Amino acid sequence: MLTVYHNPRCSKSRATLALVEEAGVAHRVVEYLETPPTVKELDRLLDQLGLEPAQVTRTHEDAWAALGHDRAPPATRDAWLRALVEHPILLERPIVTDGRRAVIGRPPENVRALLGT
Repeated sequence: MLTVYHNPRCSKSRATLALVEEAGVAHRVVEYLETPPTVKELDRLLDQLGLEPAQVTRTHEDAWAALGHDRAPPATRDAWLRALVEHPILLERPIVTDGRRAVIGRPPENVRALLGT
C-alpha cells in the first residue's frame, strides 16, 4: 500500500493523488499539514528518498524567513528535521512511499516509479 503525504491545496499534490487513484493502487492519504510526520517518520522518508532535509525544504515559504532560517538555517540534521515537523508547510510535497522507496511528486509523473507504470 502506498502512503501519500498530501496537501489538498497544492495542485501538484492533487495531480499526484489523481495518478495514484487512476492506477487503482491501494493507498492511504496523510494530510501532513494536519498530521505531520514525526521526526522518526520524516527521517525514514528521507532515507527512502535518498535526500537530506535541505533538499525537501520549501525555503521560499514565509515561515522559513519568519523562523530566521533564511539568515541561519538549522545547524544540525536533527534540528532541521524538527523544524520541518514543527512547521510542515516547509516540507516539499507531495511525498509518496511504498514503505521501501519514496518519491516527491514534482512533477506528478515521478510517482509512476512506485506504480509500476
